[in-house]
Amino acid sequence: MSANFTKPKANWLFYSALFLSFTLSFFAFAQSIYKDAPYLQDYSVKYYTTDSTIQLKAVCTDRNNVTQILSSKGLLRPSGGQFQYPGTLAADRSYRPITDRNLVGLGLGAHQFVYLDDTAILSNAWAGKLFNRHDLPSARLFCSGAEGTAQPSTFLVSDGKILHLLKSDYVAWKGSLTEDSVSDLRYEAARNRFWILGKHSLSWLDVKTDKLQTVFQQPGLTCFTIALNMIYLGTHDGYQVLDATSYKPIGAIQRKLPCPDITTISHVHGNLWFGSPMGAFMLRPNGKFNYYYGERWLPGNTVIAIAEGPGKTVDILTNTGLGELHFEPMTLQQKALMYEKQVRQRHIRYGFNCDVTVIQNGDLSTAQMGQRDSDNLWTSMYLVSQLFRYKVTGDKEALANCMESFEAMERLFSITNMNGFFARGFERQGYHKFEAKAWDGGLTNGWNHAKDPQWDWRGTTSSDQTVGQMFSLTLLAELMDGDVKKRAIELIDSLMSNIIRNDWYLLDVDGKPTLWAKWNPTYVNSFDKSVGDRKINSSNIIGFLQAAYHFTGKPIYKQKAYELMQKHGYLENLMRPMSEIGKAPKGSSDWAKMLSEGWNHSDDEMYFLAYWPLYRYAFTPELKASYGKAIKDHWQAERPEKDGLWNLCYAMTGAKTFDLPETVWYLKEFPLDMIEWPIMNSHRKDIEFIPENFRGQTTKEVLSPDERPELKHNRNLFKLDRPGKVISELSAGDSFLLPYWMGRFLGVISAPVGK
Repeated sequence: MSANFTKPKANWLFYSALFLSFTLSFFAFAQSIYKDAPYLQDYSVKYYTTDSTIQLKAVCTDRNNVTQILSSKGLLRPSGGQFQYPGTLAADRSYRPITDRNLVGLGLGAHQFVYLDDTAILSNAWAGKLFNRHDLPSARLFCSGAEGTAQPSTFLVSDGKILHLLKSDYVAWKGSLTEDSVSDLRYEAARNRFWILGKHSLSWLDVKTDKLQTVFQQPGLTCFTIALNMIYLGTHDGYQVLDATSYKPIGAIQRKLPCPDITTISHVHGNLWFGSPMGAFMLRPNGKFNYYYGERWLPGNTVIAIAEGPGKTVDILTNTGLGELHFEPMTLQQKALMYEKQVRQRHIRYGFNCDVTVIQNGDLSTAQMGQRDSDNLWTSMYLVSQLFRYKVTGDKEALANCMESFEAMERLFSITNMNGFFARGFERQGYHKFEAKAWDGGLTNGWNHAKDPQWDWRGTTSSDQTVGQMFSLTLLAELMDGDVKKRAIELIDSLMSNIIRNDWYLLDVDGKPTLWAKWNPTYVNSFDKSVGDRKINSSNIIGFLQAAYHFTGKPIYKQKAYELMQKHGYLENLMRPMSEIGKAPKGSSDWAKMLSEGWNHSDDEMYFLAYWPLYRYAFTPELKASYGKAIKDHWQAERPEKDGLWNLCYAMTGAKTFDLPETVWYLKEFPLDMIEWPIMNSHRKDIEFIPENFRGQTTKEVLSPDERPELKHNRNLFKLDRPGKVISELSAGDSFLLPYWMGRFLGVISAPVGK
């Protein structure tokens, strides 16, 4: 380093510590703080059938937490299975005399398994004494009238037409529904009566008086349950609620559901659950629903039955297996540490955060990493998450993770053998074809042989990778000391000197500007003011130059930044309101039209990451205030997405209101299962669609992260569907770990509290 660099660096060591101390205390004083207490985190363990011809009929879990499934080929039981590693439904041979019987019904009596065959109702509990003959050779439905833990003595049995009421070991009453068939039975302990659902009627049978009475009629009834003195009736077009005393409807039929074709309704662990041919959903206290669709949650989407599972789990039986939904008390930090394992086990490649790992059919044992277009961008986000984690917790593992990724980021510079030019990525030689691609201007897809004959590296470096480098390098320079700080500053200086030297372009191996890394005023201002690239390129380069000046003290960076702002209008460009960004006007170039066909969500990621050097290293308080307005304007436009990272990048400016509840919602609702399963939502009747628009927003409110197909910050979070095959698992390193640890670093999310 030159002499004129050493002094500013020494001064920065003092001011950096002072600034960091002030920043953290400021946030703690001025902003709200989320206390990280345990909440219920949901995830699924799936069990698949091994026989495609089998029909699944019912599921129950007894007081011993044993789960049984009744099928067309006898009793089954979950075998193996853990989170993201599915088990199977295997034949239950625990009681051979039971497996040899022709079972047609499975239920519970006093929390013990009770079975129905063509002769009797029987059980292995209570020393096997329960064996009540029902005299209905074609019986297929039954319900226990049990209370407490004693052996039940009352049952209602039906073959779909005739009803038999069993008391002890004899048939005490026989009857049938008037002009209707029986489809389901329930027992109401409070009034000691059985409820009988028909195809178009609801009736009850009083156990003491043997009185049968029809109390409600409506065509197309499919299922029902009784809970909280209300009766919930399912149909093919929504559900109706009745008062359990007056039998009168409470409100209109509810059709604003994820899927109104109801196959089953259950009251499980205090919540109302619905099954359908398109997944399961749970009614929330606010009247909205948690939707469980696809193999992120269920082995199949046609739901047959929903029941209490072991502990506080919920068993959802589908046409192809059992989904066991877990609701585990967890803090956000515990969740983050689970994601840390996911990243380290399947997403670290040469120190890079490999954001997408290829897998086959959702099988994690087939995971295969590879070079990606924006390796260093995803790695910068993971690197900074670990840097924040280290600064907050002092965890040496986080430091090791951070330094490993920094080494990979450094090698992107050294492997090109071009001063100040870094690669997109690298791979051992011979694993990529050198094929010309139109998108990179005819280069061989950017791949080049490194000086080391064992390696190839990829060029065509773009502006978003430059954002990634500057985001991580500036924070390393700010928060680390000694050799790490020195190395980071040297790379910042080298990169920015290269860009200035080459007239605000990154030049590739052919001596030509890469397709995207262009900050030259002629290029930037060639776009109409409505085209987003004019604003973002201006915003990014000013942030880069401020950071370079801040850490090196070299006057050229400040001089060039003011030249761009004052002579070429870059300050005006970056301050332009987001409301003015839209499609290019008529007469614009095809390139401008392509760039502005719709809102570019990758640009959002570039903006917000680069806001850190733009705002924090502003040359003057006046500029900082102006930048703060621009950042707030952008954040306001992004608020409907409820993206935790955007909120926290805005919180970096010291904003007191930055949607902390929505940020916590984002983190809590993020799915533990990051496999990109097929997901469909466009059929839902419980979401409000809005007209087509430039931003690509499809619904009035964004769906929960665990219900939607898109999780990465640079994708449209309002996208509703992802059909097709499972080909990948996403890394949580950039999508979850960065916003979580950023929240911890800024002091707006606390360390875990309570148990």
